[in-house]
Amino acid sequence: MGSSNAGVSDDSTTISDEVGGTTHDTDIDVVDSSRFQEGERVLAFHSQQLYEAKIQKAEFQMREWRYFVHYLGWNKKNTYIFISPSLFNSWDEWVGIDRLMKLTEENIQKQQELKKKQDTDKSSKGGRGSQMKTKGSTGGRGRKRKSDVPHKDKYAPPPEKLVNIQIPPQLKKQLIDDCEFVNHLGKLVKLPRSPNVDEILKKYHDYRLKKDGVISDSVGEILSGLQCYFDKALPAMLLYKNEREQYQESIRDDAAPSSIYGAEHLLRLFVKLPEILFYASIEDETLTELRQKLQDFLRFLQKNQSAFFLSMYHSAEGFDVADKKQDN
Repeated sequence: MGSSNAGVSDDSTTISDEVGGTTHDTDIDVVDSSRFQEGERVLAFHSQQLYEAKIQKAEFQMREWRYFVHYLGWNKKNTYIFISPSLFNSWDEWVGIDRLMKLTEENIQKQQELKKKQDTDKSSKGGRGSQMKTKGSTGGRGRKRKSDVPHKDKYAPPPEKLVNIQIPPQLKKQLIDDCEFVNHLGKLVKLPRSPNVDEILKKYHDYRLKKDGVISDSVGEILSGLQCYFDKALPAMLLYKNEREQYQESIRDDAAPSSIYGAEHLLRLFVKLPEILFYASIEDETLTELRQKLQDFLRFLQKNQSAFFLSMYHSAEGFDVADKKQDN
């Protein structure tokens, strides 16, 4: 589930880059021949890191083994009516054998070395994003850059099986700008955001209460579910690579991401929801009602777009593009 890149696409635009990507370019040798057993604890690649996981299922299909893994320690005990508990249990997903390693002392050492190497790379590359050249970065957004092409996961569900959550055109444009700022201009959302995700969900709650005179149990549970899932999904699949260092610096003292991040990252969650819902065991009738309520929430975001979303991101030095142009 966490293995596909977040993307929003229409006839002319694709947004994906590195959000939630699972490609890994390392010098660690992964197991490429042995069969892992159901119930076995392993190390699994996820978002260019190695995590301890447990093999839930093993199937041999299309001349290769596939494994359904559960990442240990990522549980959430909440249960919701309209959003299946399986959405919140973990980033359970099907992976190929190339994503797995035996849980041995040697491989644990490799896991630690990989983390140390990536931490070192982050430090050495600090500030580089703010020095990126912007020539040609604002033109021809309809063209796919090499980095815009999503990584194709052969285990991803077919598009026709996904629930159709329509993101309004204005919010699609917001996603495009978001991708442009972070990946091609080297900018970041200034944190903490106001309003944050918690506050936006509360504002929607008050909006529905004023409009309907009462809040149904389903709406309250969906809002709680969105908040819970956002907090779990943000570090695993909603961040671009350039934002990970900022995340480490911003989330301290067990602060919830929903209290730090805002509408920009919340909107990215809706890009992921069709695939997430595919893996949840939700009856068609319930899924239809859930989709309608999610669409209503997106309309609420669109209606309040100018109040909820930033129009300019800031650079690593702490000033935005407009300020930089004035200084020059």
